[in-house]
Amino acid sequence: MTTPDTQKPLNVAICGGGIAGLCLAIGLLRQKVPFHIYESASTFAEVGAGVAFGPNALRAMDLLDPKIKEGCDRQATKNLSEDKKDTWFTFVMGMDGRAARAGESLFGVSLGGLERSTVHRAAFLDELVKLVPKEMVSFGKKVVDVVEREEGVTLKFACGDEADASAVVGCDGIRSRVRAVLLGQNNKAAKPEFTGKYAYRGLIPMNKAKELLGHELATNSTMHLGYNGHVLTFPIERGQTLNVVACRTKAERKWEDSRWVVPVERKKMEEDFENWGENVKEILSLMEKPDVWALFDYPPADRYYRGRVCMMGDAAHASTPHQGAGAGMAIEDALILSNLLGSLQRSSDIEAAFRAFDMVQRPRTQKLTITSRAAGELYELQDERVGDDLEALQRDISSRLRWIWNQDLDAQVVEAMEVLRTSVTQVK
Repeated sequence: MTTPDTQKPLNVAICGGGIAGLCLAIGLLRQKVPFHIYESASTFAEVGAGVAFGPNALRAMDLLDPKIKEGCDRQATKNLSEDKKDTWFTFVMGMDGRAARAGESLFGVSLGGLERSTVHRAAFLDELVKLVPKEMVSFGKKVVDVVEREEGVTLKFACGDEADASAVVGCDGIRSRVRAVLLGQNNKAAKPEFTGKYAYRGLIPMNKAKELLGHELATNSTMHLGYNGHVLTFPIERGQTLNVVACRTKAERKWEDSRWVVPVERKKMEEDFENWGENVKEILSLMEKPDVWALFDYPPADRYYRGRVCMMGDAAHASTPHQGAGAGMAIEDALILSNLLGSLQRSSDIEAAFRAFDMVQRPRTQKLTITSRAAGELYELQDERVGDDLEALQRDISSRLRWIWNQDLDAQVVEAMEVLRTSVTQVK
């Protein structure tokens, strides 16, 4: 906790208590910036099971607060086979194709000695919650509007309550209300778009997975490629559970249901993969209580801030999960934004801090959204340049994540601080 005489002369309202909002809160706490989290749900909760963190995400955790990285490490799972420790994913053919048969191993993507881990989302969220004082969080606060005032903002909630702050940061996910307020309700970029793909998600107890699939396939990150679909698996919960995501392309490229997560009958899921190989069919047969998830992302926004209103994480740049980097980018956002806000000596420079964040993070995060869609097409052999040319596929997949993983985060922070310094100097 910070004391009043050491706190910065501003206070930040954080809308949303997921990974993005909690990481920003922890960063602001270290920077001695007063904040309050407003979460629409009645408690902290993460939707989904497994989440992957690449090398950049793990470095961002450590720079934001080493305790975040320590908490992640307590929950982390890596590939369990010794010869797969430095492998991101092993790619195999999930169905009979022109270049390979179902079950045939194709190639592995090396981490190049970098660190990567997977965790259960809820377990990681619990680790973050431990680092945020309870009195700095209010639940049941669904934001419906943000009104800018001369010296700050007023948040209006569905329950009728209001709250004032120097600034607001929307961390309210892919159905972000803050984004709609910031960009304008009629702005096309304010609304998420269906990407044409959906995914069956579920979990398998590891003992059952190993019994049916064998140790190597069950305990290491594996991607099964196919025409208009792909299936990925990786261990979570320190090797006790196998996380499964089975993606398909929707022929008509439209999602009609107002719900984005829908319970599904096993028969429907199995019919979707009836032409696939035995390994994939065995994986699907073991999935417990599968749901089908529509995969949406956001069109590129022309800005991440307006005045004293800013957005980050999925609210700013929701992407498909095909590169395993969305949550990591949210942690990068928290690192950059907390450092910028922590450097301020007066609340009148908040907009300059948001502008610096926008200039540094928007190009990088929007590149993620675009390339993640492209990765999904690669895995489903739909890319017009590559198709099912296995050599071309290996070249593309083996190199496409390096720009994400190898980012110099210290330099990124320095760049953002320099943009802020220049902006503030010009104003003076």
